[in-house]
Amino acid sequence: MSVSFSTDDREEVALAELSLDDAQKAERGIALASSVVAYKDLMMTYSCAAKIVRTKFEILDEEFRMRRLRNPIHSIDTRLKSTASIMDKLRAKGLEPTEENIIEHVRDVAGVRVVCSYVDDIYMLAEAVGRLSGIEVLETKDYISHPKPSGYRSLHLVLDVPVSFSDYEQKVKVEVQIRTIAMDFWASLEHQLQYKRGLADEDGLVAELARCASDIARTDESMMEIRRRIEAEADMDGLDVLAEHVRRLDRPF
Repeated sequence: MSVSFSTDDREEVALAELSLDDAQKAERGIALASSVVAYKDLMMTYSCAAKIVRTKFEILDEEFRMRRLRNPIHSIDTRLKSTASIMDKLRAKGLEPTEENIIEHVRDVAGVRVVCSYVDDIYMLAEAVGRLSGIEVLETKDYISHPKPSGYRSLHLVLDVPVSFSDYEQKVKVEVQIRTIAMDFWASLEHQLQYKRGLADEDGLVAELARCASDIARTDESMMEIRRRIEAEADMDGLDVLAEHVRRLDRPF
């Protein structure tokens, strides 16, 4: 049996389909807008977490300047991973681009790079951060004692950082890279090389870069030993140390 529709009936069906389509589009638009807002809010949280970690290191540097008469930190930089990089990392892990997957599976959305003068300062700062209240060290990767095949050296920490807002608190992960000035110089050049693939004698250049990394590591060790010898020969007594503390009282914080 066939069913026939009048012209009016067909118009009503068409209008109903159009209304349904518009409703679905509206729902998708609202869902997309909500996702964008949620993502921006999450990135704000990561940005705040990076600021918190930066401030923690600045406080440690100030403490060591006053109490140990030396600043271990040369510079501090922060960054947020790009949206494209976050999506690429999730895709590589076979995960959907959701807020939950970003929080759980991408540990370097927020990054802090701390550059020190000497190798022993790196471990001193890492130990100090591990003792800070409210911050938990989730993972440590020591590429100084165990360099990458490329020659890359740095100490990596993944921290669990609580971020407090007016009405809630959220914990997110922040990756911290602590390295010497020399290691940072080498890493910058190695990063440039990664973006210039296809060069003539690429293997030779990579091998040369690895050799330079070994030379830089030996220089780091030598500079640290020179500093220790100078400190040992200075050997300030209690009155000298007190006098130096007094001289620093009026320095701006």
